[in-house]
Amino acid sequence: MRSSSSSSAHASAKHDHTKCISAALDTAEQLCVVRGVQLTPIRLQVLKLIWESHQAVKAYELLDRLKPLKQEAKPATVYRALDFLIEQGLIHRIESLNAFIGCHYSGQQHEQLLLICKECHEVEERSAPAVMDALSSEIDQAGFIAHSKAIEIHGICAKCSKETDAQG
Repeated sequence: MRSSSSSSAHASAKHDHTKCISAALDTAEQLCVVRGVQLTPIRLQVLKLIWESHQAVKAYELLDRLKPLKQEAKPATVYRALDFLIEQGLIHRIESLNAFIGCHYSGQQHEQLLLICKECHEVEERSAPAVMDALSSEIDQAGFIAHSKAIEIHGICAKCSKETDAQG
């Protein structure tokens, strides 16, 4: 199973995205076997479509990309696959965009810190243990019972920032 300390590798000009897709699909297949759940062909295809880039993708975009491969696909087909993939921790829903991204830490229980670039639209998932520990402390002090934690930060990624600096 794949474990990554950071997904910043996608910012590299030498990035081989086929390795991301392959690793994500291999991890998904392994986790589903271990958990005794079925990664159906449609679920696998939706996962593959999500991993085609490091950009968030909306459900109806997935449906449009799935239609040529599976003519009878309906919105419910995609939403059921998305629900399964989220439940298994293979993807994340980005609430602020109403979109989905592949999870870089599928084999591990974790909270989400998502850095969303408004220029290139790539999303970087980070584990950020210090941030999440501080957040947990605040939540505990408030006596709040959190069911899930996700932080979404919109801004400009390092790659786009460097490109802007180079042009300016």
